[in-house]
Amino acid sequence: MAMPRGIGVVDTMVAIPPEPGDMSWLEALRPLLKDEESLSAFRFPAEYMFKNLPAARFADDQVRAVLAEMDRFGVERAMIGVSFGNERAVGALRDHPDRFFASYEVDPNRGSEGVRDLRRAVEELGVRAATAFPAGTFPQAPVDDARWYPLYEACVDLGIPICICLGVPGPRVPAAPQDVMGIDEVCYRFPELTIVTRHGCEPWTALAVKLLLKWPNLYYSTSAFAPKHYPRDIIEFANTRGADKVIYAGYFPMGLSLETILTQLESVAFRDHVWPKFLRENAVRVFALG
Repeated sequence: MAMPRGIGVVDTMVAIPPEPGDMSWLEALRPLLKDEESLSAFRFPAEYMFKNLPAARFADDQVRAVLAEMDRFGVERAMIGVSFGNERAVGALRDHPDRFFASYEVDPNRGSEGVRDLRRAVEELGVRAATAFPAGTFPQAPVDDARWYPLYEACVDLGIPICICLGVPGPRVPAAPQDVMGIDEVCYRFPELTIVTRHGCEPWTALAVKLLLKWPNLYYSTSAFAPKHYPRDIIEFANTRGADKVIYAGYFPMGLSLETILTQLESVAFRDHVWPKFLRENAVRVFALG
C-alpha cells in the first residue's frame, strides 16, 4: 500500500511559469468574469483555492527551478503546455526533450484556424496531446457542443489524446460546459478519440467512474488536486477495476508544490499494483512516450 520509490514519475500537468506580472489569463477570462475580486485582486484564476505558492513560480530561472524540484522528488518527465510565441515553454521543450513533453491548448471558437494550429503544433513542436478548458471558452462551448467536433476529429487523425477539464471549475465562471455527463456523448460520437479528464470531475465523480467503466478510451487524471483531496470514488475505482485508467497529474508550480503533492501521496490508500500504473505506466501508454 505504501508509495514505492524509484519509479521515475511521469507528471502530466506541470507548467513553465509566465513572466512575472503576466496577466494573459485575465484577458482571456475577462469576458466571463463578473466578481470584483477575480477582476482586480487575483494574480491567477483561482487564487482563493491555493495558498503558499511554490517558490519556483517566482524564480529568476524558472525552467531550472522546475527541473530542480523534479529531480528532488523523482519526477522523470513532465507534460507542459506550449504555444506559438511562448518562447520560454518552447525553449524548455527544445532544450530538455528527455524531461518535458508538450500539450497544446485548443479553442473551438477559432474554427478551422484552430484546427490548423493544432496540426502545426504536432508537426513543428512534437506536441503529444491537446488540452481544453470548456468553461473558459468565450462564448462558452459545452464539452459536447458541435463546435468541438473538428478538433476531436483532428486529434483522432493525429493520433493524440485530448485532456479536458470537467467538473466545477476553480475560476468563477459558469460550470455547465463541464458537466461530466456531456463526455458520454463525445465518447459515443468519437469512439477512436482518447480523452483524459482533468481537474477532478467534482461533484460528479460517481458518474465519472461509471463512464470510465463504459468507455475504453476515457481516462481520469488527478490534476489540480492535493492528494489529501482525491475523491474517494476515484481511489476505490483505481484499486478495483480502474488501475489502468487513473493517471497522476499535479499542479506544479501553478498552485501546488511537488513537496506537498508527493508528501501527501504517501497517505493515499492505493493498492500495490496501482502505484506503478498511476505514477508512470498509464501516462507512458496514453501519451505514447515509448
